[in-house]
Amino acid sequence: MAIRKKLAKNFNGLNKIFAREQSLKGRLGNIAHLLTGNALTSLLGLVGFALTARALGPSEYGILALCFTYTSAVERLVNFQSWQPLIKFGAQSESTEKLNSLFKFGLLLDVSAAATGCVIAVALAWAFGPWLGISSEMLGLVTLYCAILPFQISGMPMAVLRLFGKFRSIAYGQVASSIFRIILCAIGFATGGTLREFVLIWMAAQIVGSLTLVVLALAELRKRGMLASMLTASVRGITSHFPGLWKFAISTNLSLTLRSSANQLDTLLVGYLANPAAAGLYHIAKRIGRMALQIGDHVQAVLYPDLARAWAASAIKEFHRAVVQMRTLLLGFGLLLVGGVYLTIDPLLRLAVGPEFEAAAPLVVVQSIAVTMTLYGTVTRSALLAMGREDRVLKGVLVATVAFHVTALILIPRVGPMGANMAHIVMALIWLSMMAVAYRRALAVR
Repeated sequence: MAIRKKLAKNFNGLNKIFAREQSLKGRLGNIAHLLTGNALTSLLGLVGFALTARALGPSEYGILALCFTYTSAVERLVNFQSWQPLIKFGAQSESTEKLNSLFKFGLLLDVSAAATGCVIAVALAWAFGPWLGISSEMLGLVTLYCAILPFQISGMPMAVLRLFGKFRSIAYGQVASSIFRIILCAIGFATGGTLREFVLIWMAAQIVGSLTLVVLALAELRKRGMLASMLTASVRGITSHFPGLWKFAISTNLSLTLRSSANQLDTLLVGYLANPAAAGLYHIAKRIGRMALQIGDHVQAVLYPDLARAWAASAIKEFHRAVVQMRTLLLGFGLLLVGGVYLTIDPLLRLAVGPEFEAAAPLVVVQSIAVTMTLYGTVTRSALLAMGREDRVLKGVLVATVAFHVTALILIPRVGPMGANMAHIVMALIWLSMMAVAYRRALAVR
């Protein structure tokens, strides 16, 4: 009994260093910061994409889209997304010493995955380029763009900022990076930049964005007097301190890898099964329709640490109430999104990227339906991870991803890029249904 009380005291004491807000009002405040930053980032992002699209035209823009789609796909495939296990086990950590070891473990994991991703991306492009929609003319640009991958270190920094409640830093750090990108795009547009120059512009913007997140996280650790001890902490025996850490990390990484094969490779599939111009139209539609998914990411960023703590503390009623509240909010937003896109997408495309991209309008509408379904399921996914049911998440993603690829391979040759959108709806429907069933069962068992 004395030992249990001591552990509870240590656990509660450590939680005081986390900036926690378990009420709906507190969560909405943090989400508001992220949404404000996201809105500014998305607006600036649209301007950057518009300048790039107008400067290059549909064909060359399609090549650029394939470059950053390919590198992003490889990154997602090899990246462990370490923020998920770091938040889950960090929320349960009993001491700052163990927390420092956990953060260093995540940093080493991120660095290793980033370096591995760069090597894999270059090797795959040269060995299997034609099968990936990468022509011999595009190979040099794609290889050049792979140089951004060693800088994609975001898991540990994101975990630090989210656990300590620094959502404002996350939001406005992204805004600063977007401002830098739009300045570069404006310079490229004004000087009549070539495709290669715009590739360098987008590379520089992505590298600066990644490093900004790292700097913010390290500054937060230094502010709390944890930076030096984190850098010198030992990761030996990390799994004995946090049982199930590797299992959780591998399982969540596999589920994200499977999802990425749909969410990141879809543009490549359209380019391969159709043509680069179709890929450019699809990518424009995807960028507009899927900006809303960042809202789901922000909700997860705020909600997931609270859910992990609530589940660990057996606060089941608070846990379920938070899930229901966020589900309802995201469903309402998704329905407004579909209606708003349907009414405004035609003039928006004409104004933003020009009349030659107006054919992407129906793609955006269908994409918004899939986005709404995915948004609703995001909360359930966070809840299952907090419950330690990453196996159910993996199973659901596996079945849904197989359905996506089968549908896409059948429909894209017949109906073009719209087939990829329809495949996303099939995937979202299956994924959402399986997540809901797994959540109800896990809650009933607890």
